[in-house]
Parts: sequence; structure tokens; C-alpha cells
Amino acid sequence: MTIGEGRNYTTDGADGPDWDSGLEDDSTSVMKTVGRQIKAWREAAGLTQAEFGSAIGYGEEMVSKVERGVRVPKPAFLDNADRVLDAGGKLSAMKPDVEEARYPKKVRDLAKLEADAVELGAYGNTVVHGLLQTEEYAVANFCQRQPAYSQDEIERLVSARMARQSIFDRRPAPLLTFVQEEAVLRRPVGGRMVLRRQLEQLLELGKLRHVEIQVMPTATEEHAGLGGSLQVLKLKNGTAVGHNEVQLTSRVISDPKEVQVLEMRYGMIRAQALTPRQSLAFVDKLRGET
Repeated sequence: MTIGEGRNYTTDGADGPDWDSGLEDDSTSVMKTVGRQIKAWREAAGLTQAEFGSAIGYGEEMVSKVERGVRVPKPAFLDNADRVLDAGGKLSAMKPDVEEARYPKKVRDLAKLEADAVELGAYGNTVVHGLLQTEEYAVANFCQRQPAYSQDEIERLVSARMARQSIFDRRPAPLLTFVQEEAVLRRPVGGRMVLRRQLEQLLELGKLRHVEIQVMPTATEEHAGLGGSLQVLKLKNGTAVGHNEVQLTSRVISDPKEVQVLEMRYGMIRAQALTPRQSLAFVDKLRGET
């Protein structure tokens, strides 16, 4: 079965169908195992969490979270830990497993598709697209979720969302296009200063040669995206998949006929929105008003 075919599930980690956040999955087990290994090596070396953190360039709180399996260690954390604890490469060798565990199961499929995409197009009508979000905007977004996430869950989801933004640095660079509703860019999620910094990030990303950001004005009379947000990804193997998200459910779409409909709608949405140049000028104007 092709990824996502015949299944509905949350892929962006922003919502779920029940009171359980659903973040306790196989990646959680990996994180806890890595955390226990680091703790065992640290204690064998006779170091406190504070001493160990100071030696590898991280705070005591971060060390505690990594050892408890609630924060994914970055590659530099593992490399420095391996060196300071004289682990002979055993901790550094965990980097591939930790990299995959960075994404909760809910997010992993979408992240893999993004990593394989040569072109990505997305229309959003509720919040700024996850790939465009600043960290503080992402935190504010996840804090809105009801039933509420715990602080550790929020940190993990934000970390995964920020890690997905490595797509901007990939070489060869994929073509990334986004259309955002004007109303989304006016909504002060997290407060006015959070919104202002988010708008500034859009302006910076919009200057990249492989990124185009467009705004759909609220006053427009013709709008092909009234059915909701959508995303289309063209993959290295020449195939395309779609992704759409509604309350409680996100769906990866692989049926060629359905993907074709999404591609057609997205093309119309881009044609009806402001041009990239007009859009950046509009975003700059909104920043001045914020």
C-alpha cells in the first residue's frame, strides 16, 4: 500500500481525535533508551548533570530532559557526550536512530515526504504553514490545542517542526511555494510581537530564490481554495502526493485522480492570489502596522 493510501491520521502533530496526545510511540522508546544510556555513562564517569552539561556546552535542565527521554538530543550533544564520557563512539553511533526519533510517529510520514520532495506547494487558511513558522509562533500554536498538551509534549512537537525546516537548506534545492490567507497574517497568534517576528521571517524566506510566498487577499471574489487547506508534493521518483488537513484528521493522498484535483485547485489558488512580489510588499505593509 502506498503511504497514506486508505488511511486518515494526523501527520503534522497539531491535533488528534481523543484526550490522549498519542505522542507515546516507538520513537518515545528510542528517546528513553538513549537517555538511559547517556545517564549510565555519565554516572559511571562520576559527573552530576550540572557538571556534565557544563562540559558539553548544555544546561543542567537540558541534560535532565534528554536523560528522561523528553527532549531529543542534537547530533552535537551526542558527539560532545561521547567525547567527554570517553564512550568510544557508542553514543555518537546513536545519531541515525535519534534523527528519526526526532519526529513523533504522527509527524514522521509527512517529514519523510518533505525530505523526498523536489517541489512542494501549500495553501493555508488557518495558521502560518509549519515550514514557515518561527519557533515562538509554533509554541503559541501548539499551546492553543485542546485537550492541552503537556509542556514536554509541546517542546517535542516544536522541535520536530523546526527540524522539518531543514528543507530550506537542502541541495539541490526543492521549489517551495506557499499561499497564505491575509486573515492568517493578521491574526496575532502569541501576541503582536510574535506576529511581527513571524512576518519578518516570511519576508526573509520569501527572498530565497527557490521559495515563493503569496498572499490571498480577503477581498478577492474568486477563490478556488474555499474547501480548505491543501498541500501537493512532487517526489524524486516522478510521482506526486497530496495532503489535506481538517479538524482531528490529516490525510496523505496518493490516488492519482485525487492528487490531480488538488494540483488543479492549487494552480488556481496561486493564479488568484497576489504575485510573490506583490505579496512580499503586502507582508511588509502588515509588519509596519503590527
